[in-house]
Amino acid sequence: MPKLSIRQKNWLLSAHIGFAALWTGTVLSMFLLSLRNTKSTHAEVLYALNSAINLLDDYIVIPSAMGSVITATFLCWMTNYGFTKFYWVMTKWILTTGLVIFGTFWLFPWGNAAEKLAAQEGLQALASPIYSFDAKGVLIGTVIQVLLLSIIIAISVLKPWGRRSVKVNSQNCN
Repeated sequence: MPKLSIRQKNWLLSAHIGFAALWTGTVLSMFLLSLRNTKSTHAEVLYALNSAINLLDDYIVIPSAMGSVITATFLCWMTNYGFTKFYWVMTKWILTTGLVIFGTFWLFPWGNAAEKLAAQEGLQALASPIYSFDAKGVLIGTVIQVLLLSIIIAISVLKPWGRRSVKVNSQNCN
C-alpha cells in the first residue's frame, strides 16, 4: 500500500484529532450529567438525565470512538508511524482498546440499565441498589474514560517514548 502524501496525512490526522476531541468532550459531558443525576429530586429530571447520557453515548461517543479507531488504523497503516514501531503508538492502541472494551461491556450497559430503571420506577429508582450501582458505574466510568482519553491525547502530543529497537536475527537461513 502506498504511503499518504503530507497533505493527505494531515487531513487524516485532523479527522483523527477531531474524533478524539469529540469523544473526550462528550464523555466529559456525560460525567457532568451523571454528577447532576445524583441530586435529582423529580422523576422526570432523573429520567431525562439518564436518557441524555445514553443519547450522547449512542449518537456521539460510539461513532466518534469508531472514527478515532478507524483513522488511527489508517494513520498507522499508511504512514511511517506503523503499528509497532513506536512505544507511544502501541500504548495508545492498548489504552484505546481498553476504553472501547470498557465502554462496550460495562459503561454502555450500566447507562442503559439506569435509564430503564429511571423510566420504570421514577424517583424510587434512587432507592434501588441496582440503580445505585449502575448510576455510580456511569459516574466513575466516565471519570476513568476522561482521564484515560486525556492521557492518550497527551501521549499523542508529547510522544514520550521513542522508536522501538528492533533486534535483527543474525542466524543464517540455509
